[in-house]
Amino acid sequence: MIKEVAGDILLSKADLLAHGISAHDPFDSGLALALRERWPSLVKDFRHDTRSKAIAEGEVWRWTGVQEGGGVRKILNLVTQDTLGQGPHAKPGKASLENVRHALQNMAKHVRAEKVTSIALPRLATGVGGLSWDEVKPLIQQYLGELGVPVIVYTTYHKNEQANEGL
Repeated sequence: MIKEVAGDILLSKADLLAHGISAHDPFDSGLALALRERWPSLVKDFRHDTRSKAIAEGEVWRWTGVQEGGGVRKILNLVTQDTLGQGPHAKPGKASLENVRHALQNMAKHVRAEKVTSIALPRLATGVGGLSWDEVKPLIQQYLGELGVPVIVYTTYHKNEQANEGL
């Protein structure tokens, strides 16, 4: 089941939050920045892990941290954007449909393997990533629609507003 909602994804009750990044993402804009501000250790852990083992476009990187109030927050970072340049000067580029497709395939494998019960994600790769929602939405339906878990897509951001996710 895929449901589109408006609200603040950071307030989601979903078991897993997912979003798009690049392999050398500075987490300085969009949802990545909001996640960095809420969970600074997410970025520290990402940088540490990706320095010791490079992550490629289309792969996913999982992080688990502590929520306010003591609950667990699981975040799946989908490498949907290309990387411009190399080494310490590398910067995020635009997303590609191929990267999104591979990342969603890997996400579906993760959801099955980890027995994820629900997913929340934004309109993946359409903000900083630069893709059209009309191109990305069918891929989400194709790869996540058959998982048998609620998939909540945050189409419109409203800060500090709890969405009606139906979870």
